[in-house]
Amino acid sequence: MEQPPSRAKLLTKLFFSMLYISAFTFGGGFVIITFMKQKFVDELHWIDEQEMLDMTALAQSSPGAIAVNAAILVGWRVAGFAGMVVAVLGCIIPPMVTLSAISLCYAAFATNRYVALTLKGMQAGVAAVILDVVCSLGANVLKMKSAVHLAIMVAAFVATFFFDVNVIYIILAAGLIGVVLAMYHKRKGGLAK
Repeated sequence: MEQPPSRAKLLTKLFFSMLYISAFTFGGGFVIITFMKQKFVDELHWIDEQEMLDMTALAQSSPGAIAVNAAILVGWRVAGFAGMVVAVLGCIIPPMVTLSAISLCYAAFATNRYVALTLKGMQAGVAAVILDVVCSLGANVLKMKSAVHLAIMVAAFVATFFFDVNVIYIILAAGLIGVVLAMYHKRKGGLAK
């Protein structure tokens, strides 16, 4: 039987995994969450897919950067407070270094044609990765075979895409529906006993 890694090895692996993901991810929180899922769910099996889906929802609905929020949740789940600290450090070091270097050379970057073309190409790649996240999360909702969850997903899409409803209202409404459903199921379970 395989022995679990020591706490120091676990924290080191968590830090360098987050550092690597953050250093080579372009496009923001939704993109980094995709890579976090691949690493921590599919490869390392530290978190199951439903937990990652829940963490994504929490990270998105909490104030602050989605990537940092997700790092907090994953780190806490994997190794408690110390895991949270190393995951956040691994997540924020690459952008801090990159932004510091860019700020020193901003004038050269801002007017460089090749940098502008590179960024345009990266936008297309980011759009593809975000589409992958949407398809993956949507497939998870479809797998649940819940009419309520499917209706919430469709209603959220329609509200955002066609009616330009602010995402905060959509998140609050979905959260409220989730609370009502949880209370209903709890009460229903209590009455059945």
